[in-house]
Amino acid sequence: MTSATDAPLPAVTRLIATDLDGTLLRDDKTLSARTVAALAAAEEAGIEVFFVTGRPARWMDVVSDHVQGHGLAICANGAVVTDLRADGGLLTVRPLERGDALHVVRALRDAAPGTSFAVELTTGINYEPSYPPFHLDPGAAVAVAEKLLHEDVPGEGAPVLKLLAHHTEMPPDAFLSLARTVSGEQASITRSSPTALLEVSGLGVSKASTLAACCAERGISAAEVVAFGDMPNDVEMLGWAGTSYAMGNAHPAALAAASGRTGTNEEDGVAVVIERILAAR
Repeated sequence: MTSATDAPLPAVTRLIATDLDGTLLRDDKTLSARTVAALAAAEEAGIEVFFVTGRPARWMDVVSDHVQGHGLAICANGAVVTDLRADGGLLTVRPLERGDALHVVRALRDAAPGTSFAVELTTGINYEPSYPPFHLDPGAAVAVAEKLLHEDVPGEGAPVLKLLAHHTEMPPDAFLSLARTVSGEQASITRSSPTALLEVSGLGVSKASTLAACCAERGISAAEVVAFGDMPNDVEMLGWAGTSYAMGNAHPAALAAASGRTGTNEEDGVAVVIERILAAR
């Protein structure tokens, strides 16, 4: 793996795809002045910037003030495409079918007793009594996952974007491996938290697959994309992009998937590469 200063740059960069937490954002969840300037300079140079995150659309206020051109973001690990200029309106939804979510719930209850669940919907998040509470979502409903996923009339409930599964004792990577073993044929399972918190999406839904679709709509090839990430939920995107950088603070799986490595999120690692791309023009 090469460093940010000597990794080959693509012949043409038309789009930058960057994760947020642990990548573009500093540890205090802010953007540095250097990063804000680099993002603006990229858009001014005609390079589109996509924020590609596991966050739900309603938690995009951290970057909504810094969108320059199109204002699009891929959220919930590829489950939605949102327009940050239109109060987070959802343009595309790739849901997790409730039957598949229930299959994962049952499989993990059997394979990893003590797992608790939350359900991320297009309308907000609901969770089980034993799940770590979301203080940013005071209106959430609290009930067992089977009840949260139940539909009185099939097809009429709000679309499920993600199922979240939390375990208080298992090592995070071991929990991920177990979940993929028992449910990997039913859903896409990944993680982005340093704790044992899994994120379950519809089968085939990932940051990479939604980014690829967005790029295809714009006539942008993978070779013209530069991507940044730090956690297992970024692995597919880092592997798909023609040029990709894992952060200096990245998980080993992200480091293995990326073609290059840059500084940490605290060192403005994304800005370092953007500046190099612009200087080479």
